[in-house]
Amino acid sequence: MTVRVWAPDAGRVGLVAGDDEHAMVRQDDGWWSGPELPDGTDYAFRVDGGPPRPDPRSAWQPHGVHGPSRTFDATTFGWTDEGWAGLDVRGRVLYELHVGTFTAAGTLDAAVEHLEDLVSLGVDVVELMPLAPFDGDRGWGYDGVGLWAVHDAYGGPAALQRFVDAAHAHGLGVCLDVVHNHLGPAGAYVGDLGPYWTDAHATPWGAAINLDQPGSRGVRDWIIGSALRWLRDFHVDALRLDAVHELADDSEPHLLAELSDAVATLSDELGRPLSLVAETDLNDPVSVTPTAAGGWGMTAQWADDVHHAIHALVTGERHGYYVDFGTPATLRHALTRVFVHEGGWSTFRGRDWGRPVPAGTDGHAFVVCVQNHDQVGNRALGDRPSERLAAGVLAAEAALLLLSPFTPMLFMGEEWGTRRRFPFFTSYTDPELAQAVREGRRAEFAGHGWEGIYGGEVEVPDPQDPATRDAAVLDRGEVRSGPGAAEHGRLLDWYRQLVVLRRSVPDLGSGDLAATDLRWDGPDDADGPWQGVLVLRRGAALVVLNLDESEREVELPPGPYEVAAAWSPVRPRPGALVVPGRSTAVLVPALDGTDDRGAA
Repeated sequence: MTVRVWAPDAGRVGLVAGDDEHAMVRQDDGWWSGPELPDGTDYAFRVDGGPPRPDPRSAWQPHGVHGPSRTFDATTFGWTDEGWAGLDVRGRVLYELHVGTFTAAGTLDAAVEHLEDLVSLGVDVVELMPLAPFDGDRGWGYDGVGLWAVHDAYGGPAALQRFVDAAHAHGLGVCLDVVHNHLGPAGAYVGDLGPYWTDAHATPWGAAINLDQPGSRGVRDWIIGSALRWLRDFHVDALRLDAVHELADDSEPHLLAELSDAVATLSDELGRPLSLVAETDLNDPVSVTPTAAGGWGMTAQWADDVHHAIHALVTGERHGYYVDFGTPATLRHALTRVFVHEGGWSTFRGRDWGRPVPAGTDGHAFVVCVQNHDQVGNRALGDRPSERLAAGVLAAEAALLLLSPFTPMLFMGEEWGTRRRFPFFTSYTDPELAQAVREGRRAEFAGHGWEGIYGGEVEVPDPQDPATRDAAVLDRGEVRSGPGAAEHGRLLDWYRQLVVLRRSVPDLGSGDLAATDLRWDGPDDADGPWQGVLVLRRGAALVVLNLDESEREVELPPGPYEVAAAWSPVRPRPGALVVPGRSTAVLVPALDGTDDRGAA
């Protein structure tokens, strides 16, 4: 393959391959061209006599982020997914997983062995946390430095092709989490090659990626090109774009709008749907507004307010960003209007925040969860809700998630209520950086009130300790053996039932926000976990959730209904249903027209 690099300000560029160095030839628009290199050749670039640097468009970093790149021809893979028509992520069941802890081996090939488990669960799309190379072997991946490469510890680029091909053979789509708003603190050498950075904007990580200053055209092409490559050469179906609110871009069109249009063009060329999902906390529907109407044109966006509303209600937590949540009224607002803050006051932010979602917007344009890597991993201990919530409350969370008008996303192990934590972990090779991360992590949690949540002093796990990563590896044996196996298995079966109902009952799978409502029988607020009854209306279907510890008789709208699923057995009464404590029942219109609320 011919090796090229964009280095617009360089006076000379050398291609270092083994013991040889070849002078590269300057071409138009700041590009330099070198000789042909065989597939599998290690190489690096030397700019104006400086140290060798990896290729910003490297596909493979087998020697780590500080070492040379390796050529990789993505076109030689023998794909078997010719019959794969693709899918749009909206309304599908997504499943987020971290390759490094999804299995003990921590590789893409090992993850393939469990795809059938996801099919059995009812998953439609596997969402992979970032695969970009980062310093060390272990990490979450949000500190990657190579937008075009696959972390070698996960198996490298060929392993990703094998994974996607296998997923498609199982009828599963693949969404790849990508980070364009910053690069990690170790191994980010792109600034030695071109104007990738700018001080014109400030970000939480320091200098911003250059999206709107002189030289930004080449940087934007670097980002957009990487996205198109995953979709085209690796057959990925969707990209999840990390924290797009931190993309500092004052130019027109916005980077996201330009990316959206480029992906739409590629989708037409390939003849299959391609999706972009934005993570943003702006509470602004601009993300899913078409580019023709002045928006960013994303297929969907994460909506964290739904998570916060559910979590704060059932746990009673009110610290940090949960301060604005926790009441049934707030949950109703989130389930029917998506954003709790629609231009009104945000106590957590200390300012007005957000804009309302226009009437008629498809709820499937918003991806919601009750667990994800952020909401679990950014707790002081990385603990799961299953450590504190009764199984019946976990079942209620699942029903609110999977039978909501949104696109639901599960986090690996959630489906059986795993007790395995997911703490933040790293493996930086620089001792000073490793210590800075340790201290920064402790300082981050110092004032968050975790002592009140955990009932005592909190010792934040050392991110650099290999045991911190090991503690996050899923234990599928929880379902098979041990004192809690029956409860884990029961919850797993409940998740499967809910997915089936979502697919088989049109009202329960609908994205119609106007056909969604919530009423409650209980206090309007609570100092701790809320106790009472919630009745979620989804068209003509009902989800009855008793969060009280004792059984409750719940008045129902005119029927007739039949019980499609119940966490615990329910008893019918005229115009009502008796629901055991901490239990959930799903009611659908009775097909024979008779009132049979107690039918199984």
